[in-house]
Amino acid sequence: MASHATAAHDGHTPTSSAKYVQIAVVLFALTALEVLLFEVSDGHLKESMPGISAMVSPLFVEILLGLSALKFWFVAMFYMHLKQDTKVLQVVFGFSLVIAVVVIGAMIVLFGYNRGLWWFNTPW
Repeated sequence: MASHATAAHDGHTPTSSAKYVQIAVVLFALTALEVLLFEVSDGHLKESMPGISAMVSPLFVEILLGLSALKFWFVAMFYMHLKQDTKVLQVVFGFSLVIAVVVIGAMIVLFGYNRGLWWFNTPW
């Protein structure tokens, strides 16, 4: 059983523990940024930072969608080991990621359109 498990992973270069810690720190920083954006937009920091709140509030959902997509990419590439997987699985995942980006982009456009942030004066 052990020889079969190691044979499946012979072509992969192992990821070091330091790399996992770096990715965890990046994910933590992105999560902290999401919490900070909420606090500035609708939380306790709204009154103390009115300029930043006015800038962030109209695009709050769109910014969070972008940050969540970025975090998803980090988790899938490093913790799910897709970066080191076969080309077929990378293509399948890449195609799925493109579809997800298109859906997130469509949601951003629709949220912006429904809240009056659209750059055209008339609907399509």
